Amino acid sequence: MKSIYKLLIDIGPLAVFFIFYTKSGLQASILPLMIATVIAVLFSYILEKKIPIMPTVGAGIVLIFGGLTIYFDNEVFIKMKPTIINLIFAIILYGGMLVKKPLLKILLGAALRLEEEGWRILTYRWIGFFIALAILNEIVWRTQTTDIWVNFKVFGILPITFIFTMTQFPLIKKHQIDD
Repeated sequence: MKSIYKLLIDIGPLAVFFIFYTKSGLQASILPLMIATVIAVLFSYILEKKIPIMPTVGAGIVLIFGGLTIYFDNEVFIKMKPTIINLIFAIILYGGMLVKKPLLKILLGAALRLEEEGWRILTYRWIGFFIALAILNEIVWRTQTTDIWVNFKVFGILPITFIFTMTQFPLIKKHQIDD
């Protein structure tokens, strides 16, 4: 049951965004996205009994860029949000590697037990993935229609992330520490 709630928390704001977009357009979908994102973070806090770091950072960026989109009546801000979030995640992970604190290990350490080399490789792969996703978002929103960008955001990013995650299993298996 907890995993169903987690899934709803993760995709709920995106679903709200898409529903409002299809009925009323991009500008009208921003405020509902912002509200749904805050609600999702609050539910995540209630469910986990701790502040969810990555979703909270993401929510802050949604609020900032959503607010800028509404205030300036300019959709460029919300279209840049995935780029900014992915670059921030890449920078945070890279910063952790520079100070010899693999943040991915801190975030996922309870779920995965890997050798240090495995954490290092996995972290660098995620850094590269976040950068690639940021570049891809920039290409899509700058060269395609808003409809195509929304469909990419709603139906493209999640499957791309899932596929990337699945391709990491051989690395995880190779460097996994058995009990």
